[in-house]
Amino acid sequence: MAITMSDSAAQRVQTFLTNRGKGVGLRLGVRTSGCSGMAYVLEFVDELFDEDTVFEDKGVKVIVDAKSLVYLDGTELDFVKEGLNEGFKFNNPNISSECGCGESFNV
Repeated sequence: MAITMSDSAAQRVQTFLTNRGKGVGLRLGVRTSGCSGMAYVLEFVDELFDEDTVFEDKGVKVIVDAKSLVYLDGTELDFVKEGLNEGFKFNNPNISSECGCGESFNV
């Protein structure tokens, strides 16, 4: 099982953590939402829980809870800029479909 990050995503998360002044890493999870069933959740982590799995890539820790890991195994987190828009992109090999706006997915 693995969660990886592109160079641009790792640099962006590292910048956020540095500017924030604290934090262990970034939590990547899923929740029920959207028109396709599931949506990604990103949040900073200040404290680890026993059920967390920690992946480290390019010096950044990505923390995933046990419930989300089955949906996220093999995912690469990327940070992209397209014109005036920028944001995180999830390259998840587990999805079977996603909504037209790209905000939610189905496994």
